[in-house]
Amino acid sequence: MSDDIAYPVFRSPDSALALSVARRLMEFGRCERSRVSVYLDLRSVTEVLRVGRELPQGRFRGQEAYDEFDGVPWEDQPPLVIGVQGAALPPEPAAYEGRLPVEYELLDLPVGSIEDALTATVGPSMGEINWAPLSWPDAPELGFHGESKHAEVTLLLNTSTRDLDQPADDHTVLVHVRKVTVDGRQRREPYAHWLAHQVGLTVIGPGQP
Repeated sequence: MSDDIAYPVFRSPDSALALSVARRLMEFGRCERSRVSVYLDLRSVTEVLRVGRELPQGRFRGQEAYDEFDGVPWEDQPPLVIGVQGAALPPEPAAYEGRLPVEYELLDLPVGSIEDALTATVGPSMGEINWAPLSWPDAPELGFHGESKHAEVTLLLNTSTRDLDQPADDHTVLVHVRKVTVDGRQRREPYAHWLAHQVGLTVIGPGQP
């Protein structure tokens, strides 16, 4: 179970605007250790091959059936199941039978290196851009100490859920804080409101564990 909780602070059908807002929040907590990771959920062969051409440096991994490869050595499993880069994606549609959705990811990159390209390439697919770790400052007027372990910003693309399981026509920016539940209430929710307010934003919905 995740030890953080993420609150939506901005939503827009304009992906470039949502990215700009996410960056503003990220920069408020950016530190020398901050990195960016991206993920896409590609649900058609057309989208897999398109992203493979436009962002070939990522890793593409198809699905496998339960117990499908039990006892099969790793090196003998299909490359698409193990994970391949864009140049190695099979071009024939038959190779993707039973493998969709294909997951695409690039992890732990320098901040600023992939965000614009990913946002421009996402198309109809659901995905996310995540910046972590960040370093949230103290909020002494609320009695909160700063934190870094659970300090993150996420831009959800074409979805509003962290599980990437509900398509949407817009994009959502999330601010993450440590999850502290007491009597069913999140004790650090006011901290999320305070962080959003520091960059001119407002929490616009319930937290997502």
